[in-house]
Amino acid sequence: MPFRAAEAAGRPRIVHQAGEQLSVVADDRVALRLRLSGTGPVRLTFEDGEGLDAATALPALMAAFEAVSAAHPDQDRIGLDLASAADLVPALRAAGLAVGDGDALAVHAALLWQRPEPWLADPSRRDFPAMPVMTEGRRHPLRAPKPTGLLYRRFIPWLGQSVAFRAATLDDVDRLHRWMNDPRVDAVWAEAGSRAKHEAYLAGLIADPHMLPLIGSFGDEPFGYFEVYWAKENRLAPFYEVRDYDRGWHVLVGEDRFRGRPYVSAWLPSLMHALFLDDARTDRIVGEPRADHVQQLRNLERSGFARIKTFDFPHKRAALVMLLRERFFGERLWAPNPPQAQPARGDDATIADRALGAAA
Repeated sequence: MPFRAAEAAGRPRIVHQAGEQLSVVADDRVALRLRLSGTGPVRLTFEDGEGLDAATALPALMAAFEAVSAAHPDQDRIGLDLASAADLVPALRAAGLAVGDGDALAVHAALLWQRPEPWLADPSRRDFPAMPVMTEGRRHPLRAPKPTGLLYRRFIPWLGQSVAFRAATLDDVDRLHRWMNDPRVDAVWAEAGSRAKHEAYLAGLIADPHMLPLIGSFGDEPFGYFEVYWAKENRLAPFYEVRDYDRGWHVLVGEDRFRGRPYVSAWLPSLMHALFLDDARTDRIVGEPRADHVQQLRNLERSGFARIKTFDFPHKRAALVMLLRERFFGERLWAPNPPQAQPARGDDATIADRALGAAA
């Protein structure tokens, strides 16, 4: 199964591997060929780099870098041999994609995965300037207009499909109504009720500038509902030393077949990735799950969240959890931790085939 990269930013690019040969395909033609060698670190050599134009080569290169990084989540860098593509070095350096590694160059995973273009549908959102404003007595930065449509998409090698998050609309009310009335969901959310109730609930969130309701999908099938919020304007703010760009979130997995570790290990780090990419000033993501929700707390701990304290909301006893940008990117937490075992395959395999295998 080919590795599909850079879908959110526009044209999909597909990475194939045959032995050491990597081919990046866009618009049904090979855009770039590279050779992959070594084990620690792995190394990429340009096979046809001479004369490449940086504007067209960089998206293909990022697709290759993403695929190799996904296939080798234990490695913090990819060595680069740019002898045949020296003209690309300034652009790669400017983008943080080529960094000095002794006398050589390398792609550092922690920098690669902070580039927004392969995953965010609208990377320009990150450029929104800072200006303090007041809302109901709370001083906070003016927020960028909320996105519409697709926010983020990422290919998940161990599932062989993409996970995506898009802005929810009132067309999602029937689905949300069904999910909220699921007894398993209601045991945590306590929001069961009529369709009219859920329509008003969703409309209120869509209108609230500090809240962003999202629908998550695997492939083309919606599986869950997410609420993302700016913590500075949220009811959580008085309970800890909040910073201007802290983000928080709530989750509802509505479809039973998308429960379990293979899916949690896909959507949870992908949502965190999306939030860190959405604004480069977001250094912390917080959550406030119920303090007795043992399974969710265990999943969060596996994903890099630290439990800070337990406190009382008016409606629940909650655990404050926090994920740091430095930890997420430094420990490469977009991949399952620890990585899943890789199945043995023949030489004519794709990056997706050889990446993480089937998550247990």
